[in-house]
Amino acid sequence: MLSAVSRVPAATSEQALAHFSRLLEFETDCWDVHHAISNQRQDFVLVDVRGDELFAQGHIAGAVNIPHPRLNEKNLAQYPPETLFVVYCAGPHCNGTEKAAIRLAKLGRPVKKMIGGVTGWLDEGFELVPEVDYAQALAKV
Repeated sequence: MLSAVSRVPAATSEQALAHFSRLLEFETDCWDVHHAISNQRQDFVLVDVRGDELFAQGHIAGAVNIPHPRLNEKNLAQYPPETLFVVYCAGPHCNGTEKAAIRLAKLGRPVKKMIGGVTGWLDEGFELVPEVDYAQALAKV
């Protein structure tokens, strides 16, 4: 008697290699992003595609905030056309990364999704940083 796992046969090794290699063209993970950032090897723009308020509450250090509805040529004008964008949102329960990736792809921009989003980042033990309120910080000086 076959289990629900083996009832559908596994792909051939060649098919599996092609499939999983292809996934890495579209996705990266929290560890790889963290490693690149913490080792000064960040060769991509990390984009938090959540709303302004959530970004302000906490985001990955070095990320820029461009909510997915605002991903357009005007807001990307400062980045050369070959810039790789890595997008993230709240986590696996959020499809903001897919919406952002679609917008970037339609604009002809290279894009990858950081799987896990904020949830994955925190699950890995990494920290978020709050948005600094510069006016408030200056008032304390």
